[in-house]
Amino acid sequence: MQVIDELESEVRSYCRLWPVTFEKASGHTLYDTKGRQYLDFFSGAGSLNYGHNDPEMKRKLIDYLTGDGIVHSLDMATTAKEAFLTRFNEVILRPRGLNYKMQLPGPTGTNAVEAALKLARKVTGRDRVIAFTNAFHGMTLGALSLTGNRSKRQGAGMMIGSGIAMPYDGYLGEDVDTIEYLDRFLNDRGSGMDAPAAIITETVQAEGGLHSASVGWLQRLADLCRRHGALLIVDDIQAGCGRTGSFFSFEDAGIEPDIVCLSKSLSGFGLPLALVLLKPEIDVWSPGEHNGTFRGHNPAFITATEALRYWETPDFAQDIAVKAGTIKLALTDISDSMPELQATVRGRGMVQGLALADDHLASKVREEAFRRRLIVETSGPEGEVVKLLPSLTIDQDALDRGLQIIEESVRAVVGSASPVAAGSAV
Repeated sequence: MQVIDELESEVRSYCRLWPVTFEKASGHTLYDTKGRQYLDFFSGAGSLNYGHNDPEMKRKLIDYLTGDGIVHSLDMATTAKEAFLTRFNEVILRPRGLNYKMQLPGPTGTNAVEAALKLARKVTGRDRVIAFTNAFHGMTLGALSLTGNRSKRQGAGMMIGSGIAMPYDGYLGEDVDTIEYLDRFLNDRGSGMDAPAAIITETVQAEGGLHSASVGWLQRLADLCRRHGALLIVDDIQAGCGRTGSFFSFEDAGIEPDIVCLSKSLSGFGLPLALVLLKPEIDVWSPGEHNGTFRGHNPAFITATEALRYWETPDFAQDIAVKAGTIKLALTDISDSMPELQATVRGRGMVQGLALADDHLASKVREEAFRRRLIVETSGPEGEVVKLLPSLTIDQDALDRGLQIIEESVRAVVGSASPVAAGSAV
């Protein structure tokens, strides 16, 4: 860690949470330079849904590189890109009855969001975009203007405009329909709010505290967008690619967003890749009007194409549902057995967590878990949620072991049990 401390910027964060130097990884396990094993419930902030170094993806990638396959090509036609686009259409879009054009922006999620915002403004001729409380859409200025976390927005060092925050599902309490609330603003000529170019939402606010939108809320939001001529953008960067069970997190709601943003686990291997799905009728770009030097990373196409094998049958989604049930049951048991925590279970699928009434406890639970060699992070504006992101491919024994460590860590923090020896659970 001495090199990191001396040479890397003070902006670094995760290496402060887990102060060891990692060297290798496989599946759901990380190894540090001393050979110690760590169970990974972080999964690269959701970028490693299929675990570390998936063997088949790795083999395909190595074969491609040793065969002098194209690495960098901007948006030129390559066999790797053609294979990915074809496969994504055949395995993901067509079986779901979805008709989207595919745009490859820069390599990260925030690049996808920026492209979506620019396109929505071009299509509608409007400038404002509505986002929601506790939202997170990225760290570039356009995306940051739609992000709820105050500290992240303040990091811009300047005023960031054109984003309007409205209450997310449940933000004003269970008895308040926030879609009706938003509709009132848009219908009232005296509200001070003009019709927006787009409304952008996450179905699960992964960074914002694991708040989940109900099916009904998402359906009413889609209807509101149609009535007011605004495009509906779903940011599926972290909640997509199977994290909630289905490939897209909005499938249960039966909606078809105008634009969908994907990244993180799209490549399946942790390689940078982002994708914007847009309805054909709004594909009004002029050639080169939105671009980036690293749009369309060919090695990522190779692994992304191979990752789609998981989605050829319903079996993978069914397996995720079983594991999601295991996680929810374990977290509910923790909450019920320690009422003094005033904890609630949030999220869905395999992005779930414990929201703690005392927002100082979650970080302590994370620290205790690390002592037991479990990597887990926190979420929410105050870091009040212990957030679980195990790989979707984790086996049942490892999942159970990690959940047991979470329970032990919570009990240690609240003083209900004595801490176990560091590392003894793995």
